[in-house]
Amino acid sequence: MAVNKMEKMTIIAAADREEAILQAIQGMQAIEIKDFFHSNVDSSYIEKHFASTLVEEDESKKKRFQSMLTEIQDSLTFIERFSENSSKKKPIKRQVRTLHSLEESFDEHKISEYLKEIALLKSKLAVIEATRKDLLSKEKWLARWQYLDIIPKNNSLESTDILLGSISSANQTDFLADLEKVSSIYVEEIYHSQNHVYYSLIYLKSQSADLNGVTARYSFNQFDYPYDILPKEAYQKNKEELASLVKDEKQVKVSLSSYRDHLEELYLAEEMTYAYIYREEAKKHLLNTSYFFIVQGWIPVDEKQDLTSALQDRLPQEEVYITFDQPTNDEIQVDIPVKLKNNSLVAPFEMLTEMYSLPKYDEIDPTPIMTPFYMVFFGMMVADIGYGLLMLFGALLALKLLVLPRGMKRFADFFLILSFPTIIWGFIYGSFFGAALPEVVFGIHLPFPILSTTEDVNTILILSVIFGFIQMLTGLMVNGIELTKRKRYLDSISESFAWQGLLVGILIVVLGMLVFSNDGLVTTGIVVAVISALSIVIVPIIQTKSKVKGLAKGLYGLYGLTGYIGDLVSYTRLMALGISGGSIAAAFNMLVEFMPPVARFTVGIVLIIALHALNLFLSLLGAYVHGARLQYVEFFGKFYTGGGRAFKPLKTEEKYMNIEKIQKKKNSGGI
Repeated sequence: MAVNKMEKMTIIAAADREEAILQAIQGMQAIEIKDFFHSNVDSSYIEKHFASTLVEEDESKKKRFQSMLTEIQDSLTFIERFSENSSKKKPIKRQVRTLHSLEESFDEHKISEYLKEIALLKSKLAVIEATRKDLLSKEKWLARWQYLDIIPKNNSLESTDILLGSISSANQTDFLADLEKVSSIYVEEIYHSQNHVYYSLIYLKSQSADLNGVTARYSFNQFDYPYDILPKEAYQKNKEELASLVKDEKQVKVSLSSYRDHLEELYLAEEMTYAYIYREEAKKHLLNTSYFFIVQGWIPVDEKQDLTSALQDRLPQEEVYITFDQPTNDEIQVDIPVKLKNNSLVAPFEMLTEMYSLPKYDEIDPTPIMTPFYMVFFGMMVADIGYGLLMLFGALLALKLLVLPRGMKRFADFFLILSFPTIIWGFIYGSFFGAALPEVVFGIHLPFPILSTTEDVNTILILSVIFGFIQMLTGLMVNGIELTKRKRYLDSISESFAWQGLLVGILIVVLGMLVFSNDGLVTTGIVVAVISALSIVIVPIIQTKSKVKGLAKGLYGLYGLTGYIGDLVSYTRLMALGISGGSIAAAFNMLVEFMPPVARFTVGIVLIIALHALNLFLSLLGAYVHGARLQYVEFFGKFYTGGGRAFKPLKTEEKYMNIEKIQKKKNSGGI
């Protein structure tokens, strides 16, 4: 239960074996590829003797897959958005597969044909949409002129002409009055909207100058009628074309809906395309020549045998050279990645450590030490049997019925484990969805609540501080042990063991004075505390050349006792959140109980479910955040530095499936 031990892997093989070896590495999802020319490797020999054979990685294949990925994603979006839903959509199940089986089922030619056909349908639909917009615009225009009973092109004579246009409704009266001053003009109002009036003007060509003066004065907006048929006929023809477009669009969507049967193929093609792209990106970090290639990477020690077996399954043993080397001190300091390794109980809590910072490769993993404290604290802050059972059954159902993405599965495991301390603390507080557990059942007296959230508040407060005190001592102990391992013996005294002695001495004094009234305990506690305090002050004096500076440093370090007091106060949130959550749940129950019987068993049922769901969400969120804060500030600050680089193996996207080394039985569940 610690940081996974890593070794440096080197593989040399013929250039034509590159794809097969990278596929095996990617299928394991447990090897991080190193950049050969930017790693701690002397590559001068290669550059000197094989410079003429070195080849640059071809980017065309990667670009081809990136282009295909974009087309697949666009096609999936297009199908989901525009295809007819007459046939029931088949759910796409999340799967568990090996990369090898996924790659075998991938038919690039077939997928390319699908994409071409879908792109053609998409183009047709785009043309239909553009045509529709144009026809709708014409329909709006023709609707205003459909009552014009002449064809302007056919009714212009040698001496007369027709002018079509509109003016603002506000200028209508003045416009008509000025037109009356122009002789020999016929005015017909065709359409009157809220803001504009549309006119047909028949006039003598000899009067065009006078008419132009009037139209210019009132900003007459002239229209050119483009059709050879009456506006009413053009309007009807336009509507028929729109109706025909609807049929065409429906036909395209029906054709598109047939591709719903190929959705799973497209989803898996997207998954495989991601895998190809990542594999092509990894090739940038290899050394490639015309004859052979070299790949280097970091591999967990327990994956070495699996890698050897995977390569032997694909290639003859004599065609691959593989070696494993221990990391150097320089690589440990600047290059080596960190992967945590814990048992199934502790592993879900690794995400808390990752949120803070991964440990350095040569640093202790705090997750196993933190886990029991976090479990106790979380349970104490939620502390309800009903809420714990909901967490338990919800997590179990998700894990059993669904194939979850790895991150979601870890989260489900996390809450599954935390449901047990939540139930246990629910029994301690005697709370079931905010209701008190019965004290007597069938004449048997039950011990619940062991601690009452109304009568034992002070006891719960003291218990919270005790838990915090134990965690702080644990953090100091871990720090002392780690410093001792590094042979920093004086630091282990001043930064760890002396502080433990000081805190324990103060505890003995408090117990001797307030609990046992024992002068001997008080004296013992004072002696232990004084010796520890002197150690905190004296050690910096010994370590520093300037004794005055050492004394100042020691006294300043001793002043840190106030920080420990503040840390202990922080643990009182365990009491506060536990009591507040239970009190809110009880208040919700009381609210529904006050309702009339009819409302209580109708609206009240919906209300109580909604209110408890809200309280459960807030309780889980508060316990999650505040529990993590106690670990990050009060606990990790005592011994943990962090700063490790996360292990990033060559893997797949795992967008629609979980990739495993060995094919596992599929569970049911949707994406």
